[in-house]
Amino acid sequence: MSGLFDQFKEWYEKRHDYARAWKSRTGGQVVATMCTYTPEEILIAANMLPVRVLGAHEPQNVTEPHIFGMFCPFCRDSLAQGLLGRYDYCEGVTLTQSCIQYRQTFNSWREHVPTVKWDYYLPMPNEVQSRFAKAQHYAEIKKFRGYMEGVIGKPITDAELKAGVEVVNENRHLLRELFEYRKETNPRVTGVEALYASITAQFVDKAEHNKELKRVLAELPKRKNDRAEGIRFMTIGSENDDVSFMAMVESVGSTIVIDDQCSGTRYFWNEARIQDDPIATIADRYCERPACPTKDYPLHTRFDHVLKLAQDYNAKAAVFLQQKFCDPHEGDYPDLKRHLEANGIPTLFLEFDITNPLGPFRIRIEAFLETLGEEELF
Repeated sequence: MSGLFDQFKEWYEKRHDYARAWKSRTGGQVVATMCTYTPEEILIAANMLPVRVLGAHEPQNVTEPHIFGMFCPFCRDSLAQGLLGRYDYCEGVTLTQSCIQYRQTFNSWREHVPTVKWDYYLPMPNEVQSRFAKAQHYAEIKKFRGYMEGVIGKPITDAELKAGVEVVNENRHLLRELFEYRKETNPRVTGVEALYASITAQFVDKAEHNKELKRVLAELPKRKNDRAEGIRFMTIGSENDDVSFMAMVESVGSTIVIDDQCSGTRYFWNEARIQDDPIATIADRYCERPACPTKDYPLHTRFDHVLKLAQDYNAKAAVFLQQKFCDPHEGDYPDLKRHLEANGIPTLFLEFDITNPLGPFRIRIEAFLETLGEEELF
């Protein structure tokens, strides 16, 4: 296909260069964010650039004194980027309540990365289904606003918060529009391209990202698809920005048409419901978004959400991309697998590490495709 998504690809590959250039151009602070539950709207209202911390998918030997080797590879790879100075342009670092392992990554980052000037841990209800969750999260978002006002030395007005909500909501809406094209037979947007678009939204200035999304959406109706669709896959997991893996999957007779991952749809799927109080608008949105397994109880609401995504996008099979030692997703996996397979969605399980063995993974994907092809014969 043509290079319609080249800007997103360049942003992804040169994300640190982009953030440094943004900082030089605007004079604003850059903040390393460690979870997609981070209320970006507050940071944007404070004239800051939220930058999602990503790993480098390369061997490292700097995290062992700080966190256990049995913590998931994303925890270790993320911390390595801080310790190696890759995010030295970030004044601040934030984490919204996540798994206990990633909290250790955050604690080590704020204590041992010398360029950190301020840090903030944002508590959030794990039981977002509780009738008390939104009120509790409202109080925490309000505290976060107050802390950020102290960082920048001036009040953050309601008008600035509403502007932050507006630009982030527009980004969510545009990404949903883009993902609609993935419902097509032989989609005009590949899984790799969709990943470039969704992951860069997590570290590019939202106004810039929105402008590029609008340009791409204007061109897509004229785009000709010159690749075979093959088997339509869904991917499920936590964070995945392994572009090489995604490209390999789409090179062997398949198309990734949708995901349930925090690097993809869970990040942008629901827009904020606009209320008079911008703090309530922000707090409620993060309680209502498609849940991470750390926050999806006592009812497993995400199971039906994942199934509906697979059905709406006509996915013929699902591939679980499991970060090794990821406790929350490991706990969900057996029941979610049964739920999908009981509804006619076959599944494959792959375990991710900091670096992934593309050769063996290719063999397993090809064998899975062969099995699916045989099932269609009968």
